[in-house]
Amino acid sequence: MDAFCSDCKRNTEVVFDHSAGDTVCSECGLVLEAHSIDETSEWRTFANESGDNDPNRVGGPSNPLLTDGGLSTVISKPNGASGDFLSSSLGRWQNRGSNPDRTLMQPFKTIATMSDRLGLVATIKDRANEIYKKVEDQKSIRGRNQDAILAACLYIACRQEDKPRTVKEICSVANGATKKEIGRAKEYIVKQMESDPDPSVPFSVNPVHAVDFLRRFCSHLGMTNQAVKAAQEAVQKSEELDIRRSPISVAAAVIYMITQLSAEKKLLRDISMATGVAEGTIRNSYKDLYPYAVRLIPTWYAKEELRNLCSP
Repeated sequence: MDAFCSDCKRNTEVVFDHSAGDTVCSECGLVLEAHSIDETSEWRTFANESGDNDPNRVGGPSNPLLTDGGLSTVISKPNGASGDFLSSSLGRWQNRGSNPDRTLMQPFKTIATMSDRLGLVATIKDRANEIYKKVEDQKSIRGRNQDAILAACLYIACRQEDKPRTVKEICSVANGATKKEIGRAKEYIVKQMESDPDPSVPFSVNPVHAVDFLRRFCSHLGMTNQAVKAAQEAVQKSEELDIRRSPISVAAAVIYMITQLSAEKKLLRDISMATGVAEGTIRNSYKDLYPYAVRLIPTWYAKEELRNLCSP
């Protein structure tokens, strides 16, 4: 690329400094243009976010749940007492204007914060936003615990995306909402959504299974791959039994059973901390599973040890 250099008095080859945005003469080093904007395409595309194949982008991702896509302009307040009167007036007029998304912005931010703290993927966050918007559109949550409603939306979204989290995990990021409040909010939201006379998409909450929680619990405990594989097989076989325990309790009891047969035994309190299940509940669930130990635990993992399986 050539450009006219005022020092060289002729067209010379120029070099573009991408980090500084400067166009520099390659012969004399004169900066011909400073802080220019690179209008070329980026090296990667954002097709998954925008729905097209154009690699160019400006600004943040749009939100289809908001009227303006979340890309509206906000007029900030002037800096200091000597701020411009015009910008101050425009800001006041903007605040007076009706914004249909005003009631959604803060809840969406809260859901995003909770999702980030739990390490959830964007699809779960978006699903929780959709659930909240549908419930909010019915104008039926006024006067209810907002934190519990938002936490319940996230809990339901995890279930619908087959990435369930325990109520205790959701409660840990729910800004003070208790497990009982989240549970009540969850039942209320499900009832409201199922009573929708004309839902665009049928609303359902997927059931949870012990295997849905197992790998994450095992990771928290630092279990070996062999132990994790054995625990997964045991949990899958437990679904064939009439064990009247919650899936989370079954997962915790199976983990305790498997770790007692390994060289690296895990303490009951450590399993309780990793799973969020009380020690007494794990102990009782273990007693329910113990008569089926030979049937549940893979023979390749423990042969002779099955008969000598110790009690907690």
